[in-house]
Amino acid sequence: MKHEWTDEELIEHWTISEAEAKLLENKTEIGRLGFAVLLKFFNLTARLPRQAAEAPLLAVAFIAKQLKSSPRLWNEYEWGGRNFVYHRQEIRAFFGFRKTKVLDVAAAIKYLRQEILPQITDFDRQLFDLGEFFRRAKIELPTPNRQERILRSARMQFEKQLASETANQLEIESRAKLLKLLEMPNDAEAEATTRQQNQPLFSILKTDLGTPNLKQVFAEIEKLELLRSLKLPPNLFSSVSAKVVEHLRRRLAVEDVHEIRRHPLELKLTLLAAFVRSRQFEVTDNLVDLLLYLIHKIQIRAEKRVEQEIIREIKRVSGKHELLFRLAETAIENPDGIIKDTLFPVVNEQTLQDLVKEYKAQGSYQRQVSTVMRASYSFHYRRMTPYLLQILSFRSNNEKHRPIIEALELISSYVGKSSRFFRLDEDVPLDGVVKKIWLEQILEIDERGRTRIDRQKYEISVLQALRDGLRCKEIWVEQARRFRNPDEDVPTDFAAERENYYQALSQPLSATEFIGGVKEQLQSALSQFNDALPGNDKVQLLLKNTYSHIALSPLEANIEPINLRRLKKVIAARWRMTNLLDVLKETDLRINFTESFKSATGRETLSGEKLRRRLLLCLYGLGTNTGLKRMSAGAAEGENYADLLYLRQRFITKDALRTAIQQVVNATLRMRRESLWGEGTTACASDSKKFASYDQNLRTEWHLRYGGRGVMIYWHVERRATCIYSQLKTCSSSEAAAMIEGLLRHNTEMEVEKNYVDSHGQSEVAFAFCHLLNFQLMPRLKAIHKQKLYRPEIGKPDDYPHLQTVLTRPINWELIERQYDQMVKYATALRLGTADTESILRRFTRNNLQHPTYKALAELGKAVKTIFLCGYLGNEGVRREIHEGLNIVELWNAVNDFIFFGKGGEIASNNLEEQEITMLSLHLLQISLAYVNTLMIQQVLSEAEWQNQLTEADLRALTPLIFGHINPYGTFNLNLNERIRLEP
Repeated sequence: MKHEWTDEELIEHWTISEAEAKLLENKTEIGRLGFAVLLKFFNLTARLPRQAAEAPLLAVAFIAKQLKSSPRLWNEYEWGGRNFVYHRQEIRAFFGFRKTKVLDVAAAIKYLRQEILPQITDFDRQLFDLGEFFRRAKIELPTPNRQERILRSARMQFEKQLASETANQLEIESRAKLLKLLEMPNDAEAEATTRQQNQPLFSILKTDLGTPNLKQVFAEIEKLELLRSLKLPPNLFSSVSAKVVEHLRRRLAVEDVHEIRRHPLELKLTLLAAFVRSRQFEVTDNLVDLLLYLIHKIQIRAEKRVEQEIIREIKRVSGKHELLFRLAETAIENPDGIIKDTLFPVVNEQTLQDLVKEYKAQGSYQRQVSTVMRASYSFHYRRMTPYLLQILSFRSNNEKHRPIIEALELISSYVGKSSRFFRLDEDVPLDGVVKKIWLEQILEIDERGRTRIDRQKYEISVLQALRDGLRCKEIWVEQARRFRNPDEDVPTDFAAERENYYQALSQPLSATEFIGGVKEQLQSALSQFNDALPGNDKVQLLLKNTYSHIALSPLEANIEPINLRRLKKVIAARWRMTNLLDVLKETDLRINFTESFKSATGRETLSGEKLRRRLLLCLYGLGTNTGLKRMSAGAAEGENYADLLYLRQRFITKDALRTAIQQVVNATLRMRRESLWGEGTTACASDSKKFASYDQNLRTEWHLRYGGRGVMIYWHVERRATCIYSQLKTCSSSEAAAMIEGLLRHNTEMEVEKNYVDSHGQSEVAFAFCHLLNFQLMPRLKAIHKQKLYRPEIGKPDDYPHLQTVLTRPINWELIERQYDQMVKYATALRLGTADTESILRRFTRNNLQHPTYKALAELGKAVKTIFLCGYLGNEGVRREIHEGLNIVELWNAVNDFIFFGKGGEIASNNLEEQEITMLSLHLLQISLAYVNTLMIQQVLSEAEWQNQLTEADLRALTPLIFGHINPYGTFNLNLNERIRLEP
């Protein structure tokens, strides 16, 4: 039980009720206090304390105050005496509980094995469910240590049971092949594959995707063929959740081959099978990603090459523009003249004929691009097509995209044939496959005057259409995870649980009622903005060149309050050059977040103090990007690099880091003083920051806006500068999807109702989903002058006279009504996390404009965005609120550079999981800084000389993201009397 309680928590959990007060009658003053503490302790924990120190002193004092007694009497309570035994019996009888028996422990283990462990992998969540089992059965909970022993026993039994069941389902051939993954290859096997002589197949399968190129495609195909050749039963792990399979896979991934060989046979087969099943999905997704990347690369390189050729041609053939100008000038001056008499004297006939021949030889821009793409594809990339079509099974649930599937089948049937064209009698799908702009390039006239279809150019068009279909998930891939059947992304029980899902979203079952509420809000927002506009001198609705234009005056900048400068100086003087590592240590000593880091193998032999020390060193090395080698070399007690690396591989996982981050965030939110930081905020801001990173992977991309190759980290930061969630994304990924993901998955105690974003973090679909999920999306729009307001009704063109210049068509409410159920289904999928947010939102992009649900979401988004714009334009306070929120994110990004200083701020790994762990370690280190700074600020401001010194402006600008007193680099000891031992 925690020992720090707020006043609100004490009132809620430690107040004695009337029924409980009756039990205190006929007891001595000491016995009354002791009994009351035991009673409330049991009410909270469903168990009685084993010693007096377990009861929080704040709670004892609060109860003593209610009893008008002294809390010192708690020390005089006879612990373990006759009255204590009697009090325990009375408390159990009052709540209807009984003591734990041996049979109860057996029943709890059985419950865990059958109900909890097959679905949940988190140790703390499993402990919580164990406690709930005892509470439901009205059984007094065992001590925390005994609960852990019960859980570990259940986990051990479950592991043996799962291993036995899994091994029994495997065929003899599959068993032999799985075990062969751990063997060293002989010369013949090594020569037949791409692996090295001293490397088993398991090590090859573990390797991540490298530089995206054709060689990597064949390497991934070889991996997938190997994984499929193991022929695991399709329902092998049907009795457990995907999280359990992933947990088994992660456990195997951190072990060396020689360690895996030492496991019992059944466990070894189970771990290998889980690894193979999970890896099969990953490699399939990798192949699809490579296909999308290379198709895009073919076109982009062709366009770039053609553009460079055009530029070189312009520079090389001088005088073309001058000739064109002279021709145009002469033609204007002599409109009725004869060409031979007027133009040929200016530019002779031969020169004009040469220019025409040159243009015809070069062809149009599209033809040049098509020619370059065909050459690149035919001489290099075409080799991958037959293998990809053979190993990947493409499907579509939409008849509109059926021609693409047929085209792929046609291409597969021609594999191995040398003919340049398809047969004349072949039914070649063109509509819905080949874009009109490329149709002319595909069709050619042969020497007999017959129209033929060029196979290679057609294949390029089909692959481009396939890419578009895969990106919007209208085409999916069998045995994939991210590119799976989109019908699996939504809840399968939506029809049966429809009412519960609507209730969870707080949305009405009736589409008419939902639309009525949105329409009413839209009408009210437009009316208020229309009425207030004449008196609003900061907003003007103009008409420029027949186009509407919204002119918005910029906000006036705030000056930093002088008291905050004084505060920073005091903190810098009192805690001068505090080591950042000490900040991380202090945070852990107060919160104990290192308890969240458990060994992936389930075995922990390190002592608590040594484990904590190494964990903190690893987290600091990762969070500052200095690396584990520097930490081992610079540690005062000389930690071994191999030991730190061992700990990093087995203990530091993404899930553990996210749990630790949540603990620090929750602790920060709880310990803030309301008089300084205000009431608990429900608003946060989100934005991304680019970090340079190694580029031999599919996540690193070239950033068009910032330049250079890197990745994006998307932060969700609440109003008082505590980051509640972080994500590692590609530079081209959807920021709107990342925004929604963070709002739904932060899992902290903060309740988010508003989210501030910049222009890249919003879209009409994002507005719609945020409204369905009960979040208020509040963007700072860069192109505010181009925005439009939508009308709520048809047939009332004269409503809102002051807004006429920016009003456009009415909202199509009928479309929203028809698709309301589908919109709620996808919103439920986002809430439940049945698929990742970006995969779901990928269906609703401009590549899928005709999707009816996309159209409905866009209409709803237009209505919600109009409501927001009316408030945004009509209220300067809203604009300032958004601006201040986004400034907090910018400040958070600035502190990133201060902390993440190692290796020039570049994420020095191509391993995608290591990149995420680096990002999360930075997040943990930075919120630890915010946590400790909050404590420092509160300590200084609690002193008498600072009472009533801060103004409202000071409090509004108060932030824990200060680092003038922090030293992130370590200590530097200079001794002029010591010399380096060198020869003279």
